[in-house]
Amino acid sequence: MSSQTVRCRHIVAGQVQGVGFRPFVYRLARELRLGGSVRNTPQGVVIEVEGPREAVTAFGARLPAEIPPLARLTRHDAEPLAPCGQTAFRIEASAPGAGHAVLVSPDVATCPDCLADMADPANRRYRYPFTNCTNCGPRHTITRAIPYDRATTSMACFPLCPACAAEYADPADRRFHAEPVACPVCGPRVWLADADGAPLAHGDAAIAALAAALARGTVAAVKGLGGFHLVCDATDDAAVDALRRRKHRPSKALAVMVADLAAAERLARLGDRARELLCGTVRPIVLAPARDGNGLSPAIAPDTGEIGVMLPYTPLHHLLLSAFAAAVGPGRGAALVMTSGNAGGEPISLGNREALARLSGIADIFLLHDRDILIRTDDSVVRPLARAEAPDGGALPAAVVLRRARGYVPSPIFLPVSGPSVLGLGPMLKATVCLTKGDQAFVSQHIGDLETFETFGFYQETLSHMRGLIGVEPRLCVADLHPDYPSTRFALEQDTWPVVRLQHHVAHICAVMAEHGLTEPVLGLALDGTGLGDDGTLWGGEGLLVDPKAGRYERLGHFSPMRLPGGDAAVREPWRIAQACHFALGVRHGDDAAWPWRESEAGASALVGGMLDKGFNCPTTTSCGRLFDAVAAALGLCRRIDYEGQAAILLEHAQDISETGAYDCPVDTSIFPFRLDGLALFAQAAADARRGLAVGRAARRFHLGLVRGLVTLATAMAGRTGLSRLALSGGVLQNGTMARLLPSALGKAGLAPLCHRSLAANDGCISLGQAYYGMFANQP
Repeated sequence: MSSQTVRCRHIVAGQVQGVGFRPFVYRLARELRLGGSVRNTPQGVVIEVEGPREAVTAFGARLPAEIPPLARLTRHDAEPLAPCGQTAFRIEASAPGAGHAVLVSPDVATCPDCLADMADPANRRYRYPFTNCTNCGPRHTITRAIPYDRATTSMACFPLCPACAAEYADPADRRFHAEPVACPVCGPRVWLADADGAPLAHGDAAIAALAAALARGTVAAVKGLGGFHLVCDATDDAAVDALRRRKHRPSKALAVMVADLAAAERLARLGDRARELLCGTVRPIVLAPARDGNGLSPAIAPDTGEIGVMLPYTPLHHLLLSAFAAAVGPGRGAALVMTSGNAGGEPISLGNREALARLSGIADIFLLHDRDILIRTDDSVVRPLARAEAPDGGALPAAVVLRRARGYVPSPIFLPVSGPSVLGLGPMLKATVCLTKGDQAFVSQHIGDLETFETFGFYQETLSHMRGLIGVEPRLCVADLHPDYPSTRFALEQDTWPVVRLQHHVAHICAVMAEHGLTEPVLGLALDGTGLGDDGTLWGGEGLLVDPKAGRYERLGHFSPMRLPGGDAAVREPWRIAQACHFALGVRHGDDAAWPWRESEAGASALVGGMLDKGFNCPTTTSCGRLFDAVAAALGLCRRIDYEGQAAILLEHAQDISETGAYDCPVDTSIFPFRLDGLALFAQAAADARRGLAVGRAARRFHLGLVRGLVTLATAMAGRTGLSRLALSGGVLQNGTMARLLPSALGKAGLAPLCHRSLAANDGCISLGQAYYGMFANQP
């Protein structure tokens, strides 16, 4: 043995399984003529290399620098070992066990190499709808446990044929240890069935028959990667109307899938960031301004000028879009509605029997397959933003995440502190759960609104799956203050973990801090619907100082209080909030014939007037979101909503961007907490509507005035505390106008705005904020 021979052990943790990492290590070691081994273990990938000192040193330098594109390292430790004379390099079997430091990869869109295999008639995977390799395909949605090996995925029931087994065992092949690897001989199969589950066609013939049926106006349920989609021809008014009626979704926008970027460009005006998102490995639904005359049914997105478009991300999608284009012919655009396979308020359907039972009243036919989906995962939704720089040099986020799910989950948020595991149990609406492990926070996929038994079951299913996948047991859980949230009741009824309660809007700000790795106190503007406040009222337009390290927060300012006549009924019927605002301004029922709801809601309006007079069932709120609702109703844009946020969406869409005037938005700094006068904004909008000002101009003046008022409030908060960093969170920040204008205006005022980077600003971020706050409460 040469005196220059050395041996070194590397332990690498992170996203290193199912991404071609071991084959990469094998090839690198062989290239450098090193002996040793590589093995998946609970601690990560353990690599031992032996050979000349120069070659071992080169291996250590090249290992982190040349990792595969889907790999992500969170830790890399190296230590010398005594040489043992090993000259060959081998890949060893994975070691089972708990306490792993390995990250499961998100699901990844089909790569160009696999698409080429599918397009080649001479290839044995020609037109095979489950083609994949180590660079693409399902990961999270088919994984039961770690280490990520075939036996711990839903592919365990598909024994490899000799040809696939040879690829799987060959380190030089791109399908080496690609756990979902399969082919038509040994892999999953697809078939078309009627609403009773009776088979109609199999394989390629099933896809062709489905495409032909869609071209005739049929509504179908299609099993995808994380659940079922409901699908119809996006250009067919009757088909879209049928889908909406059956799904009980009268107005909320529907996502559309097209075959390629050129087709997407014909539907929407796309910037560089939108193109990157559409063509990347995640393939989310991307919101972009709709083109006039794009050929889509007007019923696709009736409330907004945006269209949600995505490109195929599975082989099955590629085959379906190609077959649909052939079925409709060259004179018609080939665009398919792809919306979550559920009825209103339920989670996305997962298995074949479940879909047939739950979706038979919506879909006429079903495209099924026999690869089990182990965890429900909706499509992610993002809105690209213009790349604008704030005066302090900090960039606005390139995109606003509206729903974080497939393609992003389960990638972690990296935290500035480490400690025992904490569980954030999330809110009521747009629920997620978050589990920390060391210095990483794992936020689940979007679960939905915990208003039904089915969705709460999904919530519990997700929590159980995450605990098994991440391999930690929480020491503490954090829940919302509201006692009636199912997530809070879950916390209070269990006796496994100690419970900490955290105010809703403080959790919003803590989530931004977690994403930015901040432990020092920050200011925050939490702008959303409603959440229970410390004083028992409903907050929602809050200026805060938040210091999680000290377990302290302070309410520095808020919007002027409004009444919600009828409580939750006012959220569903924004005209009630508008009438309450008029009441606060001294205008009683019957005094103003110009109210847009005067005739249509005559009886209910009189009742609301009486409730306001007596102060009966009129809870108080400082909600920014409810102010949007009131202004939308005052302008005649929305009296009733059929989905959350509809009034605010209509108000944003109505804006005349050429308008430069802004309503006055006073902030009273003579009292504390400071008070932003949202009622003054409402009064000006209502007065302009009464005078006949164009709705678009009034809507724009409201947005611009609100931005100015928030800057005034933030400046007062900074003056009182000496702090300049300001976290922005809450569902109102998903309004494109607010997301663009508010951070820029704050930056120009000398403040340092902090926006969400990875999570949605809506309540989907709450669980992260709860868990982050709890980490400090859980410090030993």
